[in-house]
Amino acid sequence: MKAKLAIAPIAWTNDDLPELGGDTPLETCLAESRAAGFIGVENGGKFPKDAASLRAKLDAFDLSLVGGWYSGTVLDAPDDLVAEREQAAAQLALFRELGASCLVYGETAGTLQNRRNAPLAGRRVLAEDAFPAYGRRLTSFAEYCAEQGVPLAFHHHMATAVETERDINLLMAHTGEAVGLLFDAGHLRFAGGDMFRVLTKHGRRIRHVHVKDVREPVIAGLDRTRQSFLDAVLAGAFTVPGDGSIDFGPVIQRLADFGYEGWFVVEAEQDPAKAPPARYAKIGHDALADALRRAGYSIQETR
Repeated sequence: MKAKLAIAPIAWTNDDLPELGGDTPLETCLAESRAAGFIGVENGGKFPKDAASLRAKLDAFDLSLVGGWYSGTVLDAPDDLVAEREQAAAQLALFRELGASCLVYGETAGTLQNRRNAPLAGRRVLAEDAFPAYGRRLTSFAEYCAEQGVPLAFHHHMATAVETERDINLLMAHTGEAVGLLFDAGHLRFAGGDMFRVLTKHGRRIRHVHVKDVREPVIAGLDRTRQSFLDAVLAGAFTVPGDGSIDFGPVIQRLADFGYEGWFVVEAEQDPAKAPPARYAKIGHDALADALRRAGYSIQETR
C-alpha cells in the first residue's frame, strides 16, 4: 500500500484568526513544508487563485496541491443548487487543473467555527428528519463535483451542523457514493466520538484523511457554554501527531485494513508563536511516517 504525506498551511497562517501568522509569507510555509519532508500541501487563503500562478509557486518548492477547504452551504440551499454550483465552479476548475485529489467540503450554513464570540454549545444541531433532504442535495452537489473532475470529501468539523459521530452516521446513511468522507481523528475526538466505530462503519467511504492530534487536558478543561471553537484553538486544543493524546498507530492500522491509499494530511491550527510551524511540521511528519511504515505502507518521497 502507498501513502503520500501532505500538510495544511493553517499551522503557518490561520485564515479565521489572522493574528495567528497573518504576516507569514506563503513562501515560508511552502519552504518549511518541503523541508519537513512533505510532498503536498492543501490550499489556503494566501495561495494564488489562478492555475498558472499556483502551479509555478508549488513547482518552485516541488510540492503538489492535494485539495483544500470549500465553505459550502448546501444545507440551506434550494434544491436546484444553481448558486452553490456557480460558487464552487472556480475552485473546482483550479483544483482540476492542479490535479488535486478532492474538494474538502465543510458545511458552513449556520457554522460557528469562525466566530470567536459563539460558544461551542450553541452550534446548529440537525434533527434526524432533516438529513434525508440534506443528503439528497449534498449527493447531487457531490455528483456535480465529480463531473468537474474533483471528487468531494465531506469534513465533519467542530462547531458545524455535522460534528458528532451521530451526525456522521446520519449523513452517510442519507447520501450516495459520490459523497466521500474526510476522516479527521482530532475533530472526532474533540466531539466525543469513537474513532474506531466510525472507521468500522464508514471505512469504505473515506476519501481523504486529516491527521490531527488533540491535547486532551485542554479539551477537558473547556467551558463549552462559554468558550468558542476559536477559543479552543488559542488555548492549544490541537497539535500535530506525536505531540498530543491520540495514539495514531491503531488508527493508521485500521485505515490500512480497509485498504486506504493516498494522501494523509497533517493539520493542526496552533499559535505559531507558541508552536513554531517548522518544528511542529517535522514532529508531525516523522510521527506519521513511523505509524504508516509500521502499518505496512510505503511512503512516496517525491511528488
